Amino acid sequence: MFSEANVYFFLIPSNAAVNSVSGAAIIINGLVDLPISLIALIINAILIILGFLLLGMNFAFNTIYSCVLLSVFLALLENLFPDFSSFTGSAELDVACYVLLVSWLQAVIFRHNAASSGLGVIAQIMNKYLRIDVGKAMSVVGLVIALCSGFVYDGKTVALSVLGTYLNGVAMDHFVFGQNLKRRVSIITSREEELRDYILNEMHCGATIYRAEGAYTHGQYPELVVIVDKAQYQRLMNYVNKLDPDAFVAVYTVSEVSRKAWISN
Repeated sequence: MFSEANVYFFLIPSNAAVNSVSGAAIIINGLVDLPISLIALIINAILIILGFLLLGMNFAFNTIYSCVLLSVFLALLENLFPDFSSFTGSAELDVACYVLLVSWLQAVIFRHNAASSGLGVIAQIMNKYLRIDVGKAMSVVGLVIALCSGFVYDGKTVALSVLGTYLNGVAMDHFVFGQNLKRRVSIITSREEELRDYILNEMHCGATIYRAEGAYTHGQYPELVVIVDKAQYQRLMNYVNKLDPDAFVAVYTVSEVSRKAWISN
């Protein structure tokens, strides 16, 4: 119900069509005098039927629960707060609040490998028949919905819809991947043994040592590679700067680390 409340209290007052079935329902509501909850139900029903026909029974049943709940809770909120206008009194702030909350919710749903809306059906259909990545397909669908708001609302609303759709993707990436970002640090130093001892015994991290060869001099150098989180990265860099200010350091961003046991015979 939290997601539906977010739609009702922040998205609908702004009239912004941000990357969702609710956004499409807001546009249609500007053309026909029907409750947004009913329009969303009709749209989701059509999408579920398409999913059933083109993607199979399992996909349709996996998405029907969240799609129906959207309309049910929106209808409930419409009856409980029939004259609600806006918490903030600003369309810009309403869209910002909606994007932050919906991105976090979508990230939670994504982590649990579940579907969040009927638009996922369109993305999956585009992926299956047009070979478009699901993420790109969702972006395309969201952009089309945002631009379609121009047929009903003014330029400011269109701009908010497009900007909100873009920021939704950025914020979702942050919530999905940003919290688990790590650093892959590659270090070449003449004091490799001391650095290795610090990493293993003080930081309690694992490390890998490669033998690097200089392309010009053909000199052999030990390259120590370690993957650390943000706090560990600061500790490591502080130590390296004190230990060997002339050390060669290369840092890469890592979004996911998979740990598997190594078995040797």
